[in-house]
Amino acid sequence: MIGKRMNKAFSIYLDIVRFGAAVLVYLYHSNQRWLSTELLPLSNYGHSSVIVFFVLSGFVIAYITDTKERDWRSYTASRLARVYSVVVPALILCLALDAVGRQLNAAPYSGYPFDQLLVRIGASLLMLNEVWWVSITSLSNVPFWSITFELWYYVLFGVVMFLPRRWGIGVALVLLALLGPKIALLAPLWGLGVLLYRWKALEDWPVPLATMLALASAVGIVLVHSLGLLEHLHAQLALAVGERMAKELTFAKFFTGDYVLAVLVFIHFAAMRVVAPRLLPLFRAVERPVRWLASYTFTLYLLHQPLFLFWGSVLKGDPAHWTAWAACTALVAASVWAVGLVTENKREPLRQWIKTSLQRIGRPAAQAA
Repeated sequence: MIGKRMNKAFSIYLDIVRFGAAVLVYLYHSNQRWLSTELLPLSNYGHSSVIVFFVLSGFVIAYITDTKERDWRSYTASRLARVYSVVVPALILCLALDAVGRQLNAAPYSGYPFDQLLVRIGASLLMLNEVWWVSITSLSNVPFWSITFELWYYVLFGVVMFLPRRWGIGVALVLLALLGPKIALLAPLWGLGVLLYRWKALEDWPVPLATMLALASAVGIVLVHSLGLLEHLHAQLALAVGERMAKELTFAKFFTGDYVLAVLVFIHFAAMRVVAPRLLPLFRAVERPVRWLASYTFTLYLLHQPLFLFWGSVLKGDPAHWTAWAACTALVAASVWAVGLVTENKREPLRQWIKTSLQRIGRPAAQAA
């Protein structure tokens, strides 16, 4: 049964989507006129790609807890190691890159904060950047907001999974109330990924139906953007609750359109899980490079903005020519590769250390008994 829920071809497909979404986020953030006077193609899919990450993350975490991380210590160690093996180096690098880049060329950093450093770094380490009406930008690293959301979704899911049933849901609801409306509003999107994994009936769709739904949902995602549906629904929300309240939602302000998009992503993933095994020879042919690229997705996502701001400030290229953006992008890619070699290599030792530390919890009491 687990094999149908996460078959090999679908796993490769998810890695393609994961890396592709990270590239789209990069295109979105690097679409700046000081770097390129021309609009970059596909540069309006950045926020939507984060929604794809949320649905995909919920699915993968549901799969992992069903097959590998079946106790709270293993789950906690893996999640913390996955996040902080990249977050800590990213925060240090962002601080250094911003400090040097501002000295080289201050113009690209206009609008990005570089004050109250202890507050910004502290909030980022504790993942408190977006609780309630607080919005603390992690220096120039604007995409950092989604990592804070996702870590709390890990915590909420872990509470429900590993606490006794009579306590888990209640504790999760209390925690969600403490985190505030922004994180709560986007939590169902992450939950859709869990539903995708656990809803067994989705595995039995006929292949012709799944093929049609895979294509139709992909077209629907394109139409959502080409028709400006996200912006339209946000405008309607602002009329309903007021511009100030809508603005206070910061990165959750598009939640009405995000729900539409997430449903389309949900349908697409459900359909592709059925269709993908029929395309296994094709996916196997690209598996090796896809897996390699996907292994750098988190580092790319979490470091691309500080890196392109820094390298753009170093190069000071002519934005009228595409070579300025291309050269900056090449340096970003090389930097992500170099940093990823370090961060990914540190993840497993960090996971083992955290797990060993957690295993000591309760050991003295057990020995005394």
